[in-house]
Parts: sequence; C-alpha cells; structure tokens
Amino acid sequence: MNVAYRVLPDKDYGNGCGLSGAVQLVEIGVPVPGLGAVRCGEARAFSAWVRNAVAPAAYQILGSELASVQSMGSYACRNVVGTAYGGRRSGHAIANAIDIGGVTLKDGRRVSILNDWSSPDPAVQRFLTTIHASACRRFGTVLSPAYNAAHRNHLHLEDDHAGLCR
Repeated sequence: MNVAYRVLPDKDYGNGCGLSGAVQLVEIGVPVPGLGAVRCGEARAFSAWVRNAVAPAAYQILGSELASVQSMGSYACRNVVGTAYGGRRSGHAIANAIDIGGVTLKDGRRVSILNDWSSPDPAVQRFLTTIHASACRRFGTVLSPAYNAAHRNHLHLEDDHAGLCR
C-alpha cells in the first residue's frame, strides 16, 4: 500500500487487553497526529479510507487538499462507553479501532466532528456525509454523533466485520 509502518511486539496486558499483529503507522501520505498502535487490518482499512475517500472528498467537495487527519487515539485498554454494552471491552482494547476528531485542510480550514457534524454549510455537510458513508463500506463498525453522546466529537472506526453504521 506504499505506507511506512513499524511492527510492534505482541503484548498481553491481561483483562482482555493487548496487542497482537499491531503496527504503528509512520507515513500514509497525510499526517495523522496522535495515532498509536493498530492491528494490521485496521491499519490497511484506515490508510485506504484516508487516501481514497477523505483526501479526494476534501478536494472535490471543499475545494482544498487534505493537510492532516486528527486522531483521538487507537489503542486504549478500556470498555465500551456510552451504551448498554459498558461491561464489554472496546475494540480499542485490542488496537482494532481508531477515533477521528476531524481534518485540517491545506487552505487552513478545520472540519471537526464536534463543531461541524450539524454544520449549516451544505458543502461541509456533504463532505462529512461522504466520508462517513465511505467509512461504513470499509469498517465493520462506524459510530458517529448520530449514535450517542459518547461519540459527539468523533468517528469511531473499527475493523470488526460487525456491519454497524450509525
């Protein structure tokens, strides 16, 4: 896929948390600050989504090239939050999920999930709708502000084949 990555050692942290088959994405063509360990399938899906969906949508819909994608993290040993499934480990606990808070464009604009999900600007709405729909085709679970308050400020992208898109 022409990305640079560093292979991370497998680690079992106990209690359903750990890294297995994880990498640290170093270069995918667009900076993604704050991105930690991710499993290989998640890394492939995420890199393809940024390159083939987010970057083209930014240019075609918003008229500017993509400068960066703001990650709110990947690996975190924790349970699912904000749902009735709170006692179950999150995909983050096995480095199989990435949370995205927004993007920055080369013209200086920032589109954030928190501030722009319900934007009155039709182009921003179309951009967010487009990248959300594309994420739903690439990831098994995609959660947005439309899902619950715990996701009001990010898109949760998880490579789990669950078929959940909200």
